[in-house]
Amino acid sequence: MAISRRDLLKAATVTAGAAALAAGAPTAYAEGTTAPVRHPYRVGRWLPQDQRVLDQWLAELVEKVDQTTEPLRPVMQELQDLIESDPTLYMYFHMMFEQVPDHPPYNRTPTGSPQVRNYRHMIQLINRILGTAPDFNRSGFVGFPINTILDWSMGTPAGIAAFLDERVNAQFKKILNEWGVFLKSPVSRYVLSTDPKHGWFGRDALQHTPDFADTFVCDPTAPFYGFASWDAFFDREFRPGLRPVSAPDDDSVIVSACESAPYMIQHNVKRVDTFWLKGQPYSLRHIFDDDPVNESFVGGTIYQAYLSAESYHRWHSPVGGRIVSVRYIDGSYYAQSPAVGFDPLSPNESQGFITETAARAVIVIEADNPKIGQMALVPVGMAEVSSNEVTVTPGQHVAKGDQIGMFHYGGSTHLLVLGPGVNLTFDLHGQKPGLTAKNIHLGDRLAVVR
Repeated sequence: MAISRRDLLKAATVTAGAAALAAGAPTAYAEGTTAPVRHPYRVGRWLPQDQRVLDQWLAELVEKVDQTTEPLRPVMQELQDLIESDPTLYMYFHMMFEQVPDHPPYNRTPTGSPQVRNYRHMIQLINRILGTAPDFNRSGFVGFPINTILDWSMGTPAGIAAFLDERVNAQFKKILNEWGVFLKSPVSRYVLSTDPKHGWFGRDALQHTPDFADTFVCDPTAPFYGFASWDAFFDREFRPGLRPVSAPDDDSVIVSACESAPYMIQHNVKRVDTFWLKGQPYSLRHIFDDDPVNESFVGGTIYQAYLSAESYHRWHSPVGGRIVSVRYIDGSYYAQSPAVGFDPLSPNESQGFITETAARAVIVIEADNPKIGQMALVPVGMAEVSSNEVTVTPGQHVAKGDQIGMFHYGGSTHLLVLGPGVNLTFDLHGQKPGLTAKNIHLGDRLAVVR
């Protein structure tokens, strides 16, 4: 179990009730408007910055679903049966839609009715998504389509409670795995077309990434640029030599493990902390899911960075060393921090919270440099992007910069965790960590051990 569900549910429901319902309006929007006032874009560009783009995308999906009757896939029927067979879940999945405020901009139609009407409607919409792959959209890439369907309901007290339930998350894991099968199939390549507006190799997409063929391993002369599936396209590799490793022979230099933007650096990290409250402090016992290895990092340092939709989605070793252990931890997929209330930027604004609650992997490395000792790389999935694949095994020695794993269908965020005796000077390339930071290239110098 990734977290103590019973204790967290109590805290989540109480805190969300105060933070979300009492606030009345989403914190990222001015009262009575649909203009974002805090951030220029949704973090990582997984969702468009303009709420109207999401509303339009969802309206089109609703229209398609409402006009055609498609049989539920077995995994979606199982979700419906789970909800309807348990009185607590049945209550939560009713209440999460009832608790969404009845005024804009909460996914309302022009007549004021909710776009996603109830949990059965939600199930039908997700059912449709499982046979599609994300296409390119210049006005706003919807990289989290299921998240968009749940955008407001998951921020309610009932939604937070429902999406922390282990049974719900076990079923959503099955749902996302089924979608993953489709995304790894040749059928998913239909979006890797030259359609001018929506193909990933069409006019608009290539204007957005004109150096694609020079940056990534592909064959522009082959159908679909040589990619076997949407997943293969999303997990594309850099061309050799494009991301050289900084100071490969200097084991005092720690490099960026992902193509990612710095979000947070926290020192003197506690063994247990109140990670669901404002500030979302790190709680080592929960990050490591009670693994005793967390004790060696108490009082140490955590560096967190997030990946964007356009990032390279593989992870590489930040140091040279021996792989001590590899562990996968099941967790939540659509739980967000109660502290952010109805913020439509969630789960992006729950970056710290999800390190304790979301599906993740933990890779412990014994660095060649004894001044570093054991450190951990923790890749964390978020929403649809929750499939972690580690490509190294315990006992294996890796050089700094060697690949050690990847996200499937994109990426989310990751931690580097170091012990209390490691004296570091970080190099964030002239910027401060936060939600507007820019990517530090894979393999670039990230920190130096003093």
